[in-house]
Amino acid sequence: MNRNRIARVVATVAGSITLGLGAAALAQEPLKIGFVYVSPIGDAGWTFQHDQGRQEMIKALGPKVQTKVVENVPEGADAERVIREFAASGNKLVFTTSFGYMNPTLKVATQFPNTVFEHATGYKTAKNVGIYNARFYEGRYLNGIIAGKMSKTNVAGYVAAFPIPEVVQGINAFAQGMRSVNPKAEVKVIWVNSWFDPGREREAANTLISQGADVLTHHTDSTAVVQVAEEKGKYAFGYHSDMSKYGPKAQLSATTHQWGAFYTKIANEVIAGTWKPTSVWGGLKEGMIKLGPINPAVPKDVVDLVKKAEGEIIAGTLHPFQGPLKDNAGKDIVAAGKVMSDDELQKMDFYVAGVQGSLPKK
Repeated sequence: MNRNRIARVVATVAGSITLGLGAAALAQEPLKIGFVYVSPIGDAGWTFQHDQGRQEMIKALGPKVQTKVVENVPEGADAERVIREFAASGNKLVFTTSFGYMNPTLKVATQFPNTVFEHATGYKTAKNVGIYNARFYEGRYLNGIIAGKMSKTNVAGYVAAFPIPEVVQGINAFAQGMRSVNPKAEVKVIWVNSWFDPGREREAANTLISQGADVLTHHTDSTAVVQVAEEKGKYAFGYHSDMSKYGPKAQLSATTHQWGAFYTKIANEVIAGTWKPTSVWGGLKEGMIKLGPINPAVPKDVVDLVKKAEGEIIAGTLHPFQGPLKDNAGKDIVAAGKVMSDDELQKMDFYVAGVQGSLPKK
């Protein structure tokens, strides 16, 4: 990503004040909210889903809120500058939507104690900083079940961004899902060290196909992997959002993220003066993760199997990381009858059995 690229600013004003409104309404200023995005909004992917959530919030709250977006903001100094500009210009709520925005968010938050900040996928809070995340791994497990049943080579390819716990959870859950129905299944991973680099993502997808993968998925922001699968006659799973329009034959399903209800809840709390810093980690049960449409190419018995597993995850009777669980070197990780705790999940630094290779050093 070109760090000198000037981020395009997109401003959206929800609602307007008309002459017919009374004095009480005029006195109620809209809550100004800033959103910082790591990649272009586009029409699919991580940032697209956050922007869909923002629009859902606007629809729900109307003239109570006014939002502004800066997209394509690199993690680091650029992010700190944008976050500070939002706070300095009167935004009383700022959502920073990428893991690498964590420290810049905390730094700016100390300088603007009367502004509320919410950071996505991080692990540090403060008096005016909350964190939120979704249990992406639950959707990955379900996608893995489909992959395990549909793969003919027993090899899946995974294009990954950075070796942080959030990404590792997805790789391992996908492998767990595959091997729950196909013990011979293996997952090959290529790291591209970028959240959004369509060219590098495309190259990685082609390499994985050349290594025998007939099913692909990704933890990156573009649609490149799904597009490659469509071009090469392979299967794929979209991530972040439904990417079926880029691979109508290739995409078997997707793990989709749903942020709208959370954004609406937080904005309402700030407006009401009841907001407090919290750590939110919601999954299928909370509606923050949803399975994408399942391709008609997937047999009904496989669909039924996935729906059954989905219900069990929601009910709490199935966990993608329940024991007995070993890493790919044969070391015992979780004993039979136990499940990984949230604290353990958030520190995940190993590959499970079925994932090839070694996890890169951060």
